[in-house]
Amino acid sequence: MRTQSKLYFYLTISAILLVIIAVWSLNTGVYDFGGRSAFEVLGKVIAGDTSLSLSDKYVIWDVRASRIVMAILIGSMLAVSGTSLQGLFKNPLATGEAIGLTSGATLLAAIAIVLGGHFKQYLPEMVQFSLVGISAFLGALLAMMLVYRISTSGGKTNVVMMLLSGVAITSIGFSITGFLIYISKDDQLRDLTFWNMGSLAAATWTKNIILTVVLIISYIILVPQGKALNAMMLGEKDAEHLGINVERLKKQIVIITSLMVGTCVAFSGTIGFVGLIVPYILRLLFKSNYTFILPLSTICGSILLLIADTFSRSIVAPSELPIGILTSLIGGPIFIAILLKFKKLL
Repeated sequence: MRTQSKLYFYLTISAILLVIIAVWSLNTGVYDFGGRSAFEVLGKVIAGDTSLSLSDKYVIWDVRASRIVMAILIGSMLAVSGTSLQGLFKNPLATGEAIGLTSGATLLAAIAIVLGGHFKQYLPEMVQFSLVGISAFLGALLAMMLVYRISTSGGKTNVVMMLLSGVAITSIGFSITGFLIYISKDDQLRDLTFWNMGSLAAATWTKNIILTVVLIISYIILVPQGKALNAMMLGEKDAEHLGINVERLKKQIVIITSLMVGTCVAFSGTIGFVGLIVPYILRLLFKSNYTFILPLSTICGSILLLIADTFSRSIVAPSELPIGILTSLIGGPIFIAILLKFKKLL
């Protein structure tokens, strides 16, 4: 009970911090609401005030509010996917990038951008509109299926083999993507570059609804697995002796993280290091106790990405800095810090 109370306390503090950052983000931007605060304008939009101009409504609701919600949802899912994979692999460097999910999504998105013009007209109109997003999602799922197939034998999945096969698939995926970049035209190259750097500029409420559905389904399955991941830290055999269905846990984590990463990449492009930074910071505070790390990563991932996105659209305003640049700038030193820590332990 004491542990639960402690967890609820940290979750409450994190949630309050997230709300404060969301209010700050809502009020950050170059658009002038005529002397009114953005929060005041949003309240009038929600209340259905007809006196507001169409431009005020569009900026506050369809641009800023939808983007803030998308940052919260994507940041949360990327952090939880990274935390879950690190618990499964017992490796603080394991993320969606490590098992090939990101490269699979990037590869099919690149194919859609560079070669989509040759077959797009034969597809239904709704698919044409979101071809890149659908391709990215399918790419992550195909990469997951391939990694899982390679690393599974006799009904058992070898996590080391999964990590190594992920590295191989990442290498293949990025080499083919490099070739597509080489043969792409100027406009395609611009789209590919922007995609690889990540952005939340295309946020819409329809996308947020899809992300919310994926988040709810994923969290119902993954978030309660903190104790199981703690048991996995002892080794698979010890975890089985404690009553953990190890093979089922592996399948759940790999499938659900693929679903989350694929959906996030489909809507925002490649945003790296969120799944690495958040678990690392939480591990400094709570060691490797996943009953704390896993639930807290749901909010801390949102905090990190929301701060990064707010800075990305305000540092060089009115232009926008791709959010992937900022997350990589933060994540790079943390990655080096983890490596140095491992070096000392060897």
